[in-house]
Formats: sequence, C-alpha cells, structure tokens
Amino acid sequence: MVAATRDEVECWLTDMDGVLVHENQALPGAPELIQQWLDQGTPFLVLTNNSIFTPRDLSARLKWSGLFVPEDRIWTSALATADFCRSQMPGGSAFVIGEAGMTTALHEVGFIMTETAPDYVVVGETRNYSFEAITKAVRLIRDGARFIVTNPDATGPSAEGVLPATGAIAAMISKATGKEPYVVGKPNPMMFRSAMNRIGAHSENTGMIGDRMDTDIQAGIEAGLHTVLVMTGISDMAEVEKYPFRPNEILAGVHELVTTTPFEVEM
Repeated sequence: MVAATRDEVECWLTDMDGVLVHENQALPGAPELIQQWLDQGTPFLVLTNNSIFTPRDLSARLKWSGLFVPEDRIWTSALATADFCRSQMPGGSAFVIGEAGMTTALHEVGFIMTETAPDYVVVGETRNYSFEAITKAVRLIRDGARFIVTNPDATGPSAEGVLPATGAIAAMISKATGKEPYVVGKPNPMMFRSAMNRIGAHSENTGMIGDRMDTDIQAGIEAGLHTVLVMTGISDMAEVEKYPFRPNEILAGVHELVTTTPFEVEM
C-alpha cells in the first residue's frame, strides 16, 4: 500500500545531488528542510549512489555546502552493498575495485578483503581503477566469485565534463566474463528497503524525494513509497512524459516541503 497523500508520510528518504545540493551548493530550502526534520524528530536518510566516500566524509562535504546532515542520516550505495553482502554471507570475503567508502563499509560488517578466492567481486565508484585490477576481477569471477556492483550509472559529472562511472567499468568486466552483476543501488528498490530498515520505516508511511525518473522515482514506486519529483536536477516535464509511470507529486524544489516559517517569510 502506497502512502496516498503527503500527510500520511512520517519518514523520508531523499536523494542528494540535484535535490539538496547542486555543484557543492545547497539548493533553496534544503538547509531548512533538513533542520525541520531534525527539529521534529522525523526519521530520514539522505541517499546517494556514490560509493566513494564514507558517511563521515559526505557529512563534512555537505556541511561545507551549507547543509548540516549528521553522518548517521546518510545512506550510500556502499553501505547498502555491504548490508546486502552481510545478509547473504555473514563473515564473507571480497575483492574490491573501489574507494574508502566501499572498503570501510565492508570492513564494518565483518568482511575480509582478499585477492584469494573471494566470495564476491565488488565494483564501486573509483577514479583509480587499473588494468591489473580489472584483470584480477575478471579472473576471480571466472573462477566462481559472485559479481556485485554498487550502482549502474555508466557516467558521472565533473567540472570538466562527463566521466566514466561504475556501470562502464562493470560493462568491461561483464564483456570479459559473460556474467552480469547484481546491482544493489538505485534503481534497485533493495537500496530503499535497506535504508528503511536502518531507520525503522515502513513503505506505507515513507516518502522518497528525487530528481531522476529512471532511478529515484522508479525505485520509489517499486518499493511502494510516496514519490516526489523535484525539478532542481536533471528532469523537466518533457522528461517525465517519456515514462509510463508518474510520481505522486511534482514540485519545483524541496523548498515546497518546508512548513516552518523562516524560509517562507524570506522575500
């Protein structure tokens, strides 16, 4: 059962880039909305498919952008991936292509990092992958390691232009092994379910705020959440019309969710 109206929503999940921040700057209403949730004791998590950084790193980066988000209110694809791996094989092992956000998350759930017969090959976001690491991953998967990817994004943004991302690296490994990975991050609703478990939320009273129809809204609908699309990211009405599904709400930005007075009285 999906929360039919915003009034029924008691817990919130929200995407980060394009919803709360844009190019390291807080978007209008984002600081006020986060503070409103903190003041009212509303359970919430800020979600990101980026697996490079730990929640502590991201909390510090958001603070620099003008947003105070405690690290325990941040849920990354690395944390969701580690949670999934732990649930499938407690005390398992992994060979990781990724950064500190991914390796730290796996260590914290009791996994061992190894290049010798790992249970999983886990590919996350990285700027430092090498031919040697790709070759190692291919051989381990061909020898029986299970192939896991944190998120499917083929490209990512940078100040200089587009960058190859996790999905592009995964595609190279898939081509060489003939194996498709299991993708944990958005649009897999698995990420939302693990996030809801983290804050004790249920689908019938949880809302999801995002800026992408093909990840945030699709996964939110599949997880049974009340979905809110904001127009401060990559989507516009022409983009919305491309899809056979619709969010519950379409808003100009998160400022429309702020109900406390400080933001509303600003002129």
